[in-house]
Amino acid sequence: MSIKTEEISSLIKKQLANYQDKVSVEETGTVTYVGDGVARADGLENAMAGELLEFSNGVYGMAQNLESNDVGIVILGDYTGIREGDTVKRTGRIMEVPVGDALLGRVVDSLGRPIDGLGEIKTDKSRPIERKAPGVMERKSVSEPLQTGIKVIDALVPIGRGQRELIIGDRKTGKTAIALDTIINQKGQDVICIYVAIGQKESTVRASVETLRKYGALDYTIVVSASASNPAPMLYIAPYAGAAMGEEFMFNGKDVLIIYDDLSKQADAYRELSLILRRPPGREAYPGDIFYTHSRLLERAARLSDDLGGGSMTALPIIQTQAGDVSAYIPTNVISITDGQIFLDSDEFYAGQRPAIDAGTSVSRVGGDAQVKAMKKVAGTLRLDIASYNELASFAQFGSDLDAATQAKLARGQRTMEVLKQGLHQPLPVEEQVVTLFALQQGFIDKISMDDVQRFESELAAFMHANHQDLYDSIKKTGKLPEGDDLLNAVTEFANQFQPSDSNKQAAEDK
Repeated sequence: MSIKTEEISSLIKKQLANYQDKVSVEETGTVTYVGDGVARADGLENAMAGELLEFSNGVYGMAQNLESNDVGIVILGDYTGIREGDTVKRTGRIMEVPVGDALLGRVVDSLGRPIDGLGEIKTDKSRPIERKAPGVMERKSVSEPLQTGIKVIDALVPIGRGQRELIIGDRKTGKTAIALDTIINQKGQDVICIYVAIGQKESTVRASVETLRKYGALDYTIVVSASASNPAPMLYIAPYAGAAMGEEFMFNGKDVLIIYDDLSKQADAYRELSLILRRPPGREAYPGDIFYTHSRLLERAARLSDDLGGGSMTALPIIQTQAGDVSAYIPTNVISITDGQIFLDSDEFYAGQRPAIDAGTSVSRVGGDAQVKAMKKVAGTLRLDIASYNELASFAQFGSDLDAATQAKLARGQRTMEVLKQGLHQPLPVEEQVVTLFALQQGFIDKISMDDVQRFESELAAFMHANHQDLYDSIKKTGKLPEGDDLLNAVTEFANQFQPSDSNKQAAEDK
């Protein structure tokens, strides 16, 4: 067989033409320790804080401790497959999550991966989970209300778009219920909602998702779940991932509501991580930067200036207290960062006052500027009325003979508290709240027995919708009470035709 030199030379020329002189350089390190969701590696001299690192088995980690001789890495996933001596390489990317409209209606983990069984999320956008909060000149003051649909909140501790309002209370006092009701009330308000569930049971998260689906709220909501069975790093980064998803909408001029449920568990996860990474412990064994952990998260909630599109992100962080102790380390930290707090009282909750919001301890530092004028007018004296009623009620326990004026005040206070009760997942539009509180302010409810107060309220709303929808529309459109006596006449008309229940009618006749 003869070898043709022309064929060989043409073959060599073809190979040389396809040759690409590319050198791939990767900085790799070696794992020197692994355990409890944390690894240490040497050789990664140029690793950045918060950088995403990839282990040889495909699991990712995030660089946390940058020390002189090694790097402390928190492992984002199953660490049991990583062994001492394995290689770990830099990706050159800061920890990021997918963002955009594709995530709406989905349940994702702390890395933005779907966990709802509905297939992959198709989006080409991503954002780093850590971002510097907008500066002073990039913000504008809170001026637009974010209606929760809960009478006692919208009247006494109103929330504005771009505000950070803390929900604080003992376990099982209705904190999550308030958060879910607020999300449900955003239907049709053009507000994107993000619910970050940190350290909860997976069954609890599933129940919350089904509640949102039932009331049609899941369509405009992203649920980020880092359940109790996840490693501590996943719980720690979950709220930052949620904030990154919200910022994508905020910087595109939209209004966002984000709920962190709850930051107590995130603080515990960060404490666990820090202790394993051998950082020096401080008060209650939390690391020294626990305040910074929460402040850099909550400062990202803002109302942006018009130059940046005027979008907003409203944060409702939740903190769980032990036996009502708001002076513990994490509660006092978060109280000092936020613009007010909604305090839930367990005694009121078990006494049947739900939502169990303590009007005396709860405060909103900026929401009053965003409250609609109609609500401000009808709820002006409400806080004082409740305070004086509580004082009288505790005093009245010790004395049986009360004068008529004191009895009238007590009766008014009881009816006020009854009006502020609200059913679970039954948020009310602001115009219905205003008319109910107007009827209370004008004394129409004083003449009604306690058993009939709730029925009076629901029938008043039905009467107004049927006969005076124009007054509702006026309040909704202008945010002010209708001029003249139209509203007073309408409520008077209803009060005159309202029939007390048979048992109460009989009691009144006997009296």
